[in-house]
Amino acid sequence: MDSIILLIIIINVTYMTLTTLRLILVIKGYRVVASFLSMAEVFVYLMGLTMVLDNLDRPLNIVAYCIGWGLGVYCGSIIESRLALGYVVFEVIVDSLEIELPSQVRAKGYGVTSWTADGKDGKRLCMKVLAKRKNEQKLRNYIVSLSPKAFIISYEPTRFNGGFFVKLVE
Repeated sequence: MDSIILLIIIINVTYMTLTTLRLILVIKGYRVVASFLSMAEVFVYLMGLTMVLDNLDRPLNIVAYCIGWGLGVYCGSIIESRLALGYVVFEVIVDSLEIELPSQVRAKGYGVTSWTADGKDGKRLCMKVLAKRKNEQKLRNYIVSLSPKAFIISYEPTRFNGGFFVKLVE
């Protein structure tokens, strides 16, 4: 493989990884970090684009640019999932017989609000739980281990105010 093709791929992987991370940082509210990241992003972008435009007579350079673009989006999304910035809210519905569940989840350091509701087949226990996003799978697994039939919906809140803020949860 020609060294310029490999270099174009590497540059575009770097560029799109930075672009993906910048977009996620902006969405999550990290505007200052995203601004600094964008300076590196545009520098890398201009280097790669210049290499392709200076060699338009070689179609493989354009293919390399496209391959690097796709790989960069993939790498950026993997890095973001490992960073797991922000919080997640769980809405959990279980049989009302499992009334000890909120205290068990609270004992793990999570903020829990619970109430009783009427379901199709009778009383149900409802819980709203706030967790750091990096703990999402661990919390889901914990709840399912305590209540295998739990109905769970999770989503990322955009803003919240007041209430029990998440303690340091292992």
